Amino acid sequence: MSNAYTQLIHALKILPNVGNKTAQRMAHTLLHTNRDGAAQLSQAIENALKQIHNCQLCHDFCEGELCAICANPQRDASRLMIVQMPADIAAMEAARCHDGLYFVLMGQVNPSQEMDLRSIALEQLIARLSGSSVEEIIIATAHTAEGDATAYILAELFKNQHYKISRLARGMPLGSELEYVDAGTLAQAVYDRNLLK
Repeated sequence: MSNAYTQLIHALKILPNVGNKTAQRMAHTLLHTNRDGAAQLSQAIENALKQIHNCQLCHDFCEGELCAICANPQRDASRLMIVQMPADIAAMEAARCHDGLYFVLMGQVNPSQEMDLRSIALEQLIARLSGSSVEEIIIATAHTAEGDATAYILAELFKNQHYKISRLARGMPLGSELEYVDAGTLAQAVYDRNLLK
């Protein structure tokens, strides 16, 4: 087997839930069935790596200094919703239940996978809140063991500060990720969020 083919398989395995067999099938598809698509994918990845970085305020992906949400003066700057991943913002925006701002942790605390506080954008979050007009922090982590651990750490971090802290209600299915929850359930979870302090 060629070295380039092996390197491609190895590179594809960095994607979530992609093992050796799946990576081999992907490599076969890209090289044999859809070379035009492979070239398009390669170009899209190269462009994304050059043009996309993190928003200076919310840490979401964007191409400018600020994402469209943070740059929008119509958003309620007194409420900050903390989510795990960029897809969670898309889910919230589709549900149209939050008109405040966001902050993306880009992960969660998961000790079993050696993902501790360094695995989330905690320093950036603290910098984001420093001198801001935020009054309420809404913790919108998933209702999983990892999401609960992350929510607990965040609530403890801010409990002695002036913020009103709430968390999405458990109306969402246990163990669910925000991006997979339907808009109605998500909206109800925001409206019924629980105060943590």
